[in-house]
Amino acid sequence: MIVAIVSNGFADGPAQALRDYLVARGVRVVTIFHPLTPEQGRSHRVATYAGGAHVKERRVRLPLRPPASFLLDPFVPLFPTQVDAWFGFNPLACARGLVARRTGRARRVVLWSVDFVPDRFGPGTLPTRIYDRVDRLCCRDADARVELSEAARDARNRRHDLPRESAHAYVVPMGAWIDRVPTTPPDGFRRRRLVFLGHLVARQGVRTLLDALSTLGDVAADVIGTGPLETELREHAKRADLPITFHGYVADHREVERLLSRSSVGVAPYGQTDETFTRFADPGKLKAYLAAGLPIVLTDVPPNARELASEAGAEVVADDPAALAGAISRALAAPDQWRARRESALAYARRFDWDVLLGDLLAELDLSPSAKPIR
Repeated sequence: MIVAIVSNGFADGPAQALRDYLVARGVRVVTIFHPLTPEQGRSHRVATYAGGAHVKERRVRLPLRPPASFLLDPFVPLFPTQVDAWFGFNPLACARGLVARRTGRARRVVLWSVDFVPDRFGPGTLPTRIYDRVDRLCCRDADARVELSEAARDARNRRHDLPRESAHAYVVPMGAWIDRVPTTPPDGFRRRRLVFLGHLVARQGVRTLLDALSTLGDVAADVIGTGPLETELREHAKRADLPITFHGYVADHREVERLLSRSSVGVAPYGQTDETFTRFADPGKLKAYLAAGLPIVLTDVPPNARELASEAGAEVVADDPAALAGAISRALAAPDQWRARRESALAYARRFDWDVLLGDLLAELDLSPSAKPIR
């Protein structure tokens, strides 16, 4: 079996998890990863894996950065490998798979949607109308589609008014490599260290975190990620003399996991605005926090926020610096409760082991690899 995985972004996510799962089982995999943000540069990476190993990689450098480069993504490479299954992790990537299927270069095509954003490029704009048309085409004509949450599935169904004969939608939440991820130790609360993982944009609430941190005394923080607000946030932290380390974009997710395991609390202060698409999402950073055993403090924006509070030791707070600071203080002031929340996080995370999630999905798609994992 030969599988193509086509996606935007180089960091950890469903596309990379699917690649690792298949490669570990000896499947021949071709990955085509395009840059997602301007910070990821102009290089498009085409890699081949066979026999459980990385065989070769080719980088194609184009003159445009995202988002302008998105128009060129379907042409890299010009002649993709003939495959049994094509997984497209956005509408453009999936549409190219549909073309490959029509020309006999792909047997089956799966649309894997990593988010749902209403009016992605603004209400009524030409780019939004084009995006919606391509997305609807893929939802209708692919052999199957995958959504991260029921909220995203239902919202996309409503927006596109999909016909009954459209591709069946499977819901596969964000997962984590449970056996691989290092965890915070049982006395990790002593480190008094927060961690934020994500894109540095207003809707992620990083300003709220900085304002909360200014009232917490000896509590330090790590911010992992980059984005348009990075320079502004760095300057603000420096002026306020905050004990915060900005790590920028960390390409190696193993290093991200190491940083998480050195922390005491994972924070996700999403802004509670109508514009945020996190209300339809299953944010990957929350699963990363859980797999590291971190008690979580978050706002009531992701659709699973209340479930995390009832079953995974999280605390849901208002979109307010004082509320965020209060929850962090409570978490660090009660060692026994912190340990109980750590155990709840680890137990909940086991439900989302990538090995289980991907194994179940591929079985349903009749694409299960026959080989056992290569250790």
